[in-house]
Amino acid sequence: MLASFLFLVPIMSQSKPPLRGNGFTFKRFFIAHDRCAMKVGTDSILLGAWAPVAQATRILDIGTGSGLLALMLAQRTAETVEIDAVELDSEAALQAADNVAQSPWATRIHIHQADILTWAQQQERCYSLIVSNPPYYAPGPACSSAARDKARATHSLTHDDLLRSAEALISEEGFFCVVLPEEEGKRFISLALAHGWHLRFRNDVAENESRLPHRVLLGFSPASGELLQERIVIRGPDRSYSPAFCSLTQDFYLFM
Repeated sequence: MLASFLFLVPIMSQSKPPLRGNGFTFKRFFIAHDRCAMKVGTDSILLGAWAPVAQATRILDIGTGSGLLALMLAQRTAETVEIDAVELDSEAALQAADNVAQSPWATRIHIHQADILTWAQQQERCYSLIVSNPPYYAPGPACSSAARDKARATHSLTHDDLLRSAEALISEEGFFCVVLPEEEGKRFISLALAHGWHLRFRNDVAENESRLPHRVLLGFSPASGELLQERIVIRGPDRSYSPAFCSLTQDFYLFM
């Protein structure tokens, strides 16, 4: 699933590759998302640029949507790192497969159209990094489409089930990373700790210095250790993108 907050960064450079109208153009790959309920958004871009990949040897993306996170992580990792991406929605999975096939990393990323709860039970190997931009909210008023409703709300994948799936697939020293709204993040932390996870990374994301964080990037591990806590703002006082935001995302956005 690809949820968004804030607005997408506009593409301003005229010297970059030609832009296509059915998706989003990054420096090294293109994401078509016209067949996905949730479009490319800042949440997934932040998670894909932030997730700790230094020790990653095998990666899993749960709820890949258009395949954005899998592609970002492929760009950030060595050619030896294999990436599995699981997506429940059949149309989104097909589009993710198309996006991967047209990318430089088609041989490293494997799209699986499946329910993660069933798929996880069939796996024998573990992952050193698991990422997810999961459904955020408890079921409420219906969205404009059933697919978007499924992607935004925890109908088909509760946070408890997500944690159980990650628990079954994570390596002993691996990391499980998610992006959530701030309030949902607090509840997710409590639930994860009850499952036996340890919070190892936290990055609170705010629009600017005067605003409270709207999103939180979280990294958990089965192994205990020091918590690294940070805060990032998207824009500075003059409304330009902050140095921290530019540094984090410059390998992906065209205009940076």
